[in-house]
Formats: sequence, C-alpha cells, structure tokens
Amino acid sequence: MEIEELAVVADNQLTSDRRMASSAEASAARMTVAVSDAGLADFSAIAARFGSREYAYAVTPNVDHLIRYCEDPSYRDLYGAARFVLLDSRFLAHLLRLTTGTRLPVCPGSDLVVHLFDRVIDPDDVIVLIGSTEAKADVLRQKYGLRQLRHHNPPMGFIKDPEAVEATLRFVEAQGPFRFCLLAVGCPQQEMIAHALKTRGRAKGLALCVGASIEFITGGERRAPRWMGAIGMEWLFRLLQDPGRLARRYLIRGPRIFYLLPRLGFRVRSRREDRYL
Repeated sequence: MEIEELAVVADNQLTSDRRMASSAEASAARMTVAVSDAGLADFSAIAARFGSREYAYAVTPNVDHLIRYCEDPSYRDLYGAARFVLLDSRFLAHLLRLTTGTRLPVCPGSDLVVHLFDRVIDPDDVIVLIGSTEAKADVLRQKYGLRQLRHHNPPMGFIKDPEAVEATLRFVEAQGPFRFCLLAVGCPQQEMIAHALKTRGRAKGLALCVGASIEFITGGERRAPRWMGAIGMEWLFRLLQDPGRLARRYLIRGPRIFYLLPRLGFRVRSRREDRYL
C-alpha cells in the first residue's frame, strides 16, 4: 500500500465511528473473525521463540475494534494480513459463551505486554516503541534495564500525513532486526503501520499492536483490579477513571456490538494457519 493510499484509507477509517452500518450491510452475509488458538501463556511462548529472521504482526481485537471490523472493509483487510489475531476482550468472550456457547481463547494485550517485559525480554534485546512519550520510554528503560529500547513518537494525526507515516516506517525499519516492535498509537493507526511494514517487506521481527498497554505499565493509567478483569468489567473501571474521554466509546459506540454481533461469526484458527507449529 502506497503512503498516499494509506492516508486516504486512514481518513475513511478514522471517521467510521460517526456512521452506522448501512441497510445493505445489515443484510449482508455473516463476517467471520478467525481468532488465533492462543491464550496468554501460549502466545507468550510463541513470541519468545519468534526471532528476527522474518516479519509478522499481531492484532488484539476488543469490542471497539470489532465494531470497526464490521463497518469498514479496509480494516478487515488489516486483520486478514495479521499473522496472529489475539482476542483482547474478556467481556466479549463471556458474552459469546453465554449467548452462543462459543468459547474463544483470550489474550489481553495489556497482560501480554507485562508478561513479555517480565519474562521474555532481555535487557540487550532490540525493542522498538512507536507512540507514548519519551518520559514513559525512560520509565521502561529504568524499570526493565533496557539498553536497546528505540523510541519514536509520531505527531498527533500522523497517519494522514504521508511524510510522517514514511518517517515512522523508516524509523522502524532502520532498527531492525528487532525482537519486538510495540505499536502504541491507537486503533486503526497501529494496525495500518503494522500492515504497511509487512507490505514494504524490509522490517524483521514481531510487531504487536498494543494500544494503551504502555500507559498501564508506566503508570499513565491504572489497571482495573484483577477480579474486575476476570469477569470482563475492566471497561467499567476505565470508564469511571476517565468518563470525559471514554464515555462516548463505552456508552454510545460500544453498545453497537449487540446490534452487530448477529452478523459476526468466530472461529478458532488452527496453529498451522498461524504457522507456529
């Protein structure tokens, strides 16, 4: 995907929360989301042995992402190109189990990033961080003794600026081969960057679309108590912490999932499909 095309797609995707699905889409065939057969422990082991000889990326769908998945075909393309699709939402996993009997493995992105830093990443591993602030990058360096953390924070709205996108892609590629590239610039920007890196074919290593995970690790945001996470209510904790920023997402946009869910099918894709046997 050319940089100019990326900007056009970004404009369409970033405005998708201001439109509901059309009546034609409402009668369309079911869309199937193929979720990787990997919970937290499984994928941590996969990530630990992935290496730096090839490039792949992982997406971590939550409810908000799946609403976008329903409404925007170009976003479905980004998921289709991902090597790993890790279900981030315990709320959705509980909902599907209760309503359809479907049981899906869950790998919350925030838990995954903590696990990787605690148990997988070595101080001399090359880690690329896209997004967050330099102060928070320094917190990571000090907290985990990282000697090879390379950080780039693109400007707000960068995905619509071809020069800023190109600078971000070149920065990631120049750090390679890396062990992990943590894309923390929000949805859909992080998925678009991950996909563009794959299309260009220059990066080597595993890229993870991690959203707000860095904020939790560095103290920028508080994680919900474990019991709230376990029952799928972490969203409520976040809403109560920052209602001004999150009310629209959780109270206006989020309930669309109940309208869209009948058109979503889920399957657990085999480990051979993810190519990590």
